[in-house]
Amino acid sequence: MNFKVSIDINQPRDLVTQFWIDPNYLKEYQDGFIKKEPVSGVSGQTGAVSNMYYKMGKGRMELKETIVLNQLPDSFEGFYHHKHMDNTMKCTFTVLDESRTRYEMEIEYTRINWFMPKLMAILFPSMYRKQVEKWMKQFKTFVEKQ
Repeated sequence: MNFKVSIDINQPRDLVTQFWIDPNYLKEYQDGFIKKEPVSGVSGQTGAVSNMYYKMGKGRMELKETIVLNQLPDSFEGFYHHKHMDNTMKCTFTVLDESRTRYEMEIEYTRINWFMPKLMAILFPSMYRKQVEKWMKQFKTFVEKQ
């Protein structure tokens, strides 16, 4: 399953990508974000591995992020592993003019091996897309307040 979404942000690209790459701001636009812990490599750079923790309802979710390629301010590619699923994320940041940036994200789920997420992907594939769109809108709101 894969999908692509985009949003235009009324801020210059350099500012947008500075906020986007800094894990200190994740809690501002990703619901349930708790923390990001570096595991190996140089944080934020190609090859870096980090554990990311989220509160999900009454439980917690842990993801392992591996940065596949960081070419910011142009693009970023990451691989995300969860015990029940894997996905890739490719982000691009395009200058529209000196004060506007297009933020595009392409997500591909490469493995879903637990019954409930697999069932949700079959019955409600838009659920995954809606979560990504929600976080993108929250990011836009956050960055435009700066």
